Amino acid sequence: MRAAGGGPGCGCKGIRSCLLCEGPAPAAPPPQGEDNFTYCPATGLAKGNEHSEFAGWAFPFPGVFLVEEFISEDEECEIVELMDRDDWKPSQSGRKKQDYGPKVNFKKQRLKADGFTGLPSFSRKIVAQMKACSVLSGFLPVEQCNLDYTPERGSAIDPHFDDWWLWGERLVSLNLLSKTVLSMSCDSEDTIQLSPTCSKGQLSPPGSLTQTSACRNSGEEGIEGVVPPRLVPSKEVTVAVHLPRRALVVLQGDARYKWKHGIHRKHIENRRVCVTFRELSAEFSAGGRHEELGKELLEIALSFQGRPV
Repeated sequence: MRAAGGGPGCGCKGIRSCLLCEGPAPAAPPPQGEDNFTYCPATGLAKGNEHSEFAGWAFPFPGVFLVEEFISEDEECEIVELMDRDDWKPSQSGRKKQDYGPKVNFKKQRLKADGFTGLPSFSRKIVAQMKACSVLSGFLPVEQCNLDYTPERGSAIDPHFDDWWLWGERLVSLNLLSKTVLSMSCDSEDTIQLSPTCSKGQLSPPGSLTQTSACRNSGEEGIEGVVPPRLVPSKEVTVAVHLPRRALVVLQGDARYKWKHGIHRKHIENRRVCVTFRELSAEFSAGGRHEELGKELLEIALSFQGRPV
C-alpha cells in the first residue's frame, strides 16, 4: 500500500490520502458508505431512501437548519474571487484551506492569539446577514475556515466531530460553487426508533389505522393496519443532508454532538468552496474560565481586518 502524502501539492498525513498521493496506479478510493436516509428540511425528518431497506420509514433528525440561496450569485463570485487572491495551503484528503483564527493545539488544549488578525473583510456582510436567522441569535464567529474541494484532487473529509473545548454549540457553513452532500453518521451503541410514514410523507400517528409507505413497500397493497415502530442500531444509519449551491447550513444539538459529519469523494463533482464559521464554547464566553481570553479573541475576529494565518 502506498504511503499517504508526498505528492506535489499534497497535504495528507497518516492514513489519509487523495488522488495526488495515491499514485498513477488504480487504487481503491477511501470507504464511501451509501447513505440510507435523506434529511427533509420541510419536515425535519430523516426519511428512508427509496431503494434501501428503510424505504417507508423515518425518524426525527433535529439540529439541522438550512437556508437556500443565502447569498446571490454575484456575491458568491465576489467572495470566491477575493479568496483566490490569497494562497490556499494544502490540507488533508485533497483539500486546500485558508484559516482565520487563533493557533490551537486541541490535544493539549492550548491556544495563541499571535498572528490572528481577525476574520476577512468580505465576511462582515455575511455575518450581518446571519442576524436574520432566528437560530443564529447571538452568534458571534471567532474563527473562519475556508476549504477548497475539487474532484481532480479526490477531495473529501472523513466523518468527524468538530472540537467542543474551544468551539461552541453552532457550526455554520456556507456552501459555494457547487452542490454536495453532507453525510451524517453515528458511532453510538444506541438504537434509533423508526416510524412508518404516511402517504403525505409525515410520520404516521402511533396506533393509527392506515396504509403506510412501509406497508406499500412490503407489498401489502390495500391492507390497512397498525405498523409498530422499528428499532435499528444507530451505526447502521447514515443520513444525507443535501447542500445546494449558495446554501447556509447550521449544525447544533444532536447534529453537532451525536452525529459525525463528513463528505465523500464521490459527492465532489466540481470545485466546491466551503466557508465555516465557529463560535466560542461556554468556557471562553461570559462567566467561563477563559472569559477574558474569549473577549480578546472576539475583539480581534470582529475587526474584520484579517489575513489567512
